[in-house]
Amino acid sequence: MFQLDSSIVIVATKNKGKVREFSHAFAALGIEVKSMYDYPDLPDVVEDGETFAANAFKKAKTVGDALHLPVLADDSGLCVDRLDGAPGVYSARYAGEDASDADNNEKLLSTLLSLQLGEDTEQPLLSPARFVCALVLYDPSTGNKVESFGSVEGFITSEGAGQGGFGYDPLFYLPEYDKTMAELSLDEKQAISHRGAALRELMAKLKS
Repeated sequence: MFQLDSSIVIVATKNKGKVREFSHAFAALGIEVKSMYDYPDLPDVVEDGETFAANAFKKAKTVGDALHLPVLADDSGLCVDRLDGAPGVYSARYAGEDASDADNNEKLLSTLLSLQLGEDTEQPLLSPARFVCALVLYDPSTGNKVESFGSVEGFITSEGAGQGGFGYDPLFYLPEYDKTMAELSLDEKQAISHRGAALRELMAKLKS
């Protein structure tokens, strides 16, 4: 059984959007969240795993062993049906190692639109897709870990919309809301998102 005794959890990310979402979730348990912004001297972890779970565990263990504190790490990404699951574990660097969110979104759209050339009709929804998230909470004092997973189904739309969220959120359309992920409030997003689902599963495991 995994028991979290610390009042602080380190989130192994420099993504401000993820830090905000994790802080929002852990606040309900009275747990303070810190991130890599609080430990700028730690080296970046090379995410060379073949799965989301492998990357998440590598980050959690590397940072946890260095800081001697519990660490939560996630690896998440976008899997597009028409691209055979790409960009997948390469989502954050789809357009290159130093790619911005805008760069990745532009490459995704251009790739999908190039596949559409020559077809009889232009579709505003380019492909079914899903966001996938793997979370690993690792405690270096015991060597124990707990994993959780989440996903959400949607479509890639040909025109981005919304100012919220990050990553591919502006292109990820949710038919049940008639909005993109970037148009949802933080509470709405966490209620249905892949990361929100993984967080709820993680919290349930911690409480049990």
